[in-house]
Amino acid sequence: MEKELDKKIMTKIIIWNENIHERENEEVKKIYPNGIHNCIKDFLLKDSNLIIETATLDQDNDGITVSSLKNCSVLIWWGHKAHEEVSEKTVDLVQRRVLEGMGLIVLHSGHHSKIFKRLMGTNCNLMWREYGEKERLWICNPGHPICDGLEPYFELEMEEMYGEPFQVPSPDETLFTSWFEGGETFRSGLLYKRGNGYIFYFRPGHETYPTYFNKNIQKIINNAIHFVKSKNKRIWEDIHSPTPKSNRSKPIENIDKKGFTVDHPTEKN
Repeated sequence: MEKELDKKIMTKIIIWNENIHERENEEVKKIYPNGIHNCIKDFLLKDSNLIIETATLDQDNDGITVSSLKNCSVLIWWGHKAHEEVSEKTVDLVQRRVLEGMGLIVLHSGHHSKIFKRLMGTNCNLMWREYGEKERLWICNPGHPICDGLEPYFELEMEEMYGEPFQVPSPDETLFTSWFEGGETFRSGLLYKRGNGYIFYFRPGHETYPTYFNKNIQKIINNAIHFVKSKNKRIWEDIHSPTPKSNRSKPIENIDKKGFTVDHPTEKN
């Protein structure tokens, strides 16, 4: 998950982006000419503690492999129009790594990604409106590390509106709440834990607005990386497999076996 390099602990992250709007839409291309993933990479390069890789949907295996995730501490996920094109194999792999301890940061419309819906266990639906309206983000817990260095609130002049109800499980913690110019409010920064891994959902980031150039947004994403990154060195092996018979444990104390087992009814006491 982390490695020592020149006596400095480095954290490997992967920024995954479907990278379709930026290639197909000229207006989006003007804002993010090198893709949203590279925009995020550019501001994260200021953090000398990070080793940063990017991956996109058009690459082999959706850009995600066992080897690429093996030493990955945090995966950042941005998707919108091609959620169904992500293979179940990729989702299985990411889910397994999250349960083992890899951090996952899901941005904006990634709420409908296969991996987020699987980890939440709900449809993750919400209300939305694309009017380019003002969004005011309020910090709910100023003492949380993800909120470090922020004022009580900040504003984005133009964003897509997301509105409640947001059909996700109750989070372990709500870190940000948004108010929109049209009157709606939304839980815009949610923290979960699944297995050994932290998941941070962060709402802002519609592709037609320059949200990822905002310094507060950049700070939150950077803070989130260091909070959700892998902390637990224990790896859960065969986490998706049926319980293997080899997991049968011998008792520590000397005890007599009683009764019988369903799996092995012929075994004698």
